[in-house]
Amino acid sequence: MSVWHGNAAETPILSGSDGELVSVAVSVDPRSLEDLLECLASITFPINPEIHHGVPTVVTFPAWASHLPEVKAAIRAYGFDAQCLQVRAMLAAIAV
Repeated sequence: MSVWHGNAAETPILSGSDGELVSVAVSVDPRSLEDLLECLASITFPINPEIHHGVPTVVTFPAWASHLPEVKAAIRAYGFDAQCLQVRAMLAAIAV
Protein backbone atom coordinates (compact mmCIF):
# COMPACT_ATOMS: atom_id res chain seq x y z
CA MET A 1 0.00 0.00 0.00
CA SER A 2 1.25 3.46 -0.84
CA VAL A 3 0.37 6.72 0.84
CA TRP A 4 1.99 8.95 -1.77
CA HIS A 5 0.80 9.27 -5.31
CA GLY A 6 3.01 10.88 -7.94
CA ASN A 7 4.63 14.11 -6.82
CA ALA A 8 5.28 14.34 -3.08
CA ALA A 9 3.85 17.88 -3.10
CA GLU A 10 0.41 16.54 -4.05
CA THR A 11 -2.18 15.51 -1.50
CA PRO A 12 -1.34 11.99 -0.29
CA ILE A 13 -3.76 9.15 -1.05
CA LEU A 14 -4.05 5.62 0.22
CA SER A 15 -3.71 3.17 -2.62
CA GLY A 16 -3.21 -0.53 -3.13
CA SER A 17 -3.61 -3.16 -5.80
CA ASP A 18 -7.38 -2.45 -5.92
CA GLY A 19 -6.89 1.28 -6.47
CA GLU A 20 -7.42 4.16 -4.11
CA LEU A 21 -9.03 3.62 -0.71
CA VAL A 22 -12.11 5.81 -0.56
CA SER A 23 -14.85 6.66 1.89
CA VAL A 24 -18.35 5.90 0.62
CA ALA A 25 -21.36 7.67 2.13
CA VAL A 26 -24.94 6.71 1.31
CA SER A 27 -27.73 9.04 2.46
CA VAL A 28 -31.24 7.61 2.78
CA ASP A 29 -34.53 8.32 4.48
CA PRO A 30 -34.45 6.65 7.92
CA ARG A 31 -37.33 4.37 6.86
CA SER A 32 -35.10 2.99 4.08
CA LEU A 33 -32.17 2.06 6.34
CA GLU A 34 -33.05 -1.64 6.53
CA ASP A 35 -33.32 -1.86 2.72
CA LEU A 36 -29.97 -0.11 2.35
CA LEU A 37 -28.30 -2.52 4.77
CA GLU A 38 -29.73 -5.47 2.80
CA CYS A 39 -28.38 -3.85 -0.37
CA LEU A 40 -24.91 -3.51 1.14
CA ALA A 41 -25.02 -7.10 2.39
CA SER A 42 -25.54 -8.26 -1.20
CA ILE A 43 -22.18 -6.83 -2.29
CA THR A 44 -19.40 -9.39 -2.74
CA PHE A 45 -16.77 -7.68 -0.56
CA PRO A 46 -17.14 -7.22 3.20
CA ILE A 47 -18.63 -3.91 4.35
CA ASN A 48 -18.44 -2.65 7.91
CA PRO A 49 -20.99 0.17 7.86
CA GLU A 50 -21.00 3.08 10.25
CA ILE A 51 -24.53 4.41 10.69
CA HIS A 52 -25.17 8.09 11.44
CA HIS A 53 -28.82 8.36 12.48
CA GLY A 54 -30.72 11.47 11.52
CA VAL A 55 -32.66 12.87 8.58
CA PRO A 56 -31.24 11.76 6.29
CA THR A 57 -29.58 8.72 7.78
CA VAL A 58 -26.04 8.36 6.45
CA VAL A 59 -24.19 5.06 6.18
CA THR A 60 -20.44 5.29 5.62
CA PHE A 61 -17.86 2.60 4.86
CA PRO A 62 -14.42 2.28 3.28
CA ALA A 63 -14.01 0.66 -0.13
CA TRP A 64 -11.36 0.27 -2.77
CA ALA A 65 -12.02 2.28 -5.93
CA SER A 66 -12.14 -0.89 -8.05
CA HIS A 67 -15.26 -1.97 -6.10
CA LEU A 68 -17.22 1.24 -6.73
CA PRO A 69 -18.97 -0.05 -9.89
CA GLU A 70 -20.39 -2.94 -7.85
CA VAL A 71 -21.56 -0.58 -5.10
CA LYS A 72 -23.21 1.73 -7.65
CA ALA A 73 -24.89 -1.20 -9.41
CA ALA A 74 -26.27 -2.55 -6.12
CA ILE A 75 -27.59 0.88 -5.13
CA ARG A 76 -29.42 1.16 -8.46
CA ALA A 77 -30.68 -2.46 -8.32
CA TYR A 78 -32.29 -1.82 -4.92
CA GLY A 79 -34.07 1.26 -6.28
CA PHE A 80 -32.03 3.95 -4.58
CA ASP A 81 -31.29 7.21 -6.38
CA ALA A 82 -27.67 7.38 -7.57
CA GLN A 83 -27.48 10.87 -6.03
CA CYS A 84 -27.60 9.31 -2.54
CA LEU A 85 -24.03 8.02 -3.03
CA GLN A 86 -20.98 10.19 -2.31
CA VAL A 87 -17.36 9.12 -2.64
CA ARG A 88 -14.38 10.94 -1.12
CA ALA A 89 -10.67 10.19 -0.81
CA MET A 90 -10.18 8.40 2.52
CA LEU A 91 -7.59 10.85 3.84
CA ALA A 92 -9.88 13.77 3.02
CA ALA A 93 -12.76 12.03 4.82
CA ILE A 94 -10.82 11.35 8.01
CA ALA A 95 -9.19 14.80 8.07
CA VAL A 96 -12.56 16.45 8.74
